[in-house]
Amino acid sequence: METVEQINALRKAVTVQGAVTSDFDLNPDVVLPADRKLRPAGVLCAFEQTPLGLEVILTKRSSRLKHHPGQIAFPGGKQDEGDRDVVDAALREAYEEIGLPKTHVEVIGTLPTHETVTGFLVTPVLGLVRESFEVLPEKGEVEEVFRAPFAHVTDPARYAVQSRRWRGHRRSYFTAPLGPYYIWGATARMLRVLADRVSE
Repeated sequence: METVEQINALRKAVTVQGAVTSDFDLNPDVVLPADRKLRPAGVLCAFEQTPLGLEVILTKRSSRLKHHPGQIAFPGGKQDEGDRDVVDAALREAYEEIGLPKTHVEVIGTLPTHETVTGFLVTPVLGLVRESFEVLPEKGEVEEVFRAPFAHVTDPARYAVQSRRWRGHRRSYFTAPLGPYYIWGATARMLRVLADRVSE
């Protein structure tokens, strides 16, 4: 698929109607409390043009972090009081975490929200990086910044379901390993939504 076709596929993906997703999608026996309070958050699923086509920017979280150490994630985080909305939060966090200026990003739209086991309602913000930038990982949070090819993250066949014990129960989740990077959990689930829409 040529870069122009890839961009068109992303633009089409945000127009598709779809249900919210959850870290518990593959675990139907889990009953979530109806009165649970979820904190709004935004993550930036930013695609950058390279000689090989579009590639999405991902981070490897610092192994020193209290929550999700060493995991693969999008730049992003919770919505703060100063943020206009979750899109603004995702763009702000991307600048803080990897040095990507918000002025360099064309926001295409958003994908369905995703509920995490940590109590966040995350909105994936789909964007195109329109200008080159110097990657500046935030030392306290980001161990590494890398890119994953469009063809990898938008191919449903790249995703598998695995499981492990978590808090005394077996929990299943999506994975999409890429070389030394183990993409799994919420990040893989949100990317799987994108893959399903692009492949339609």
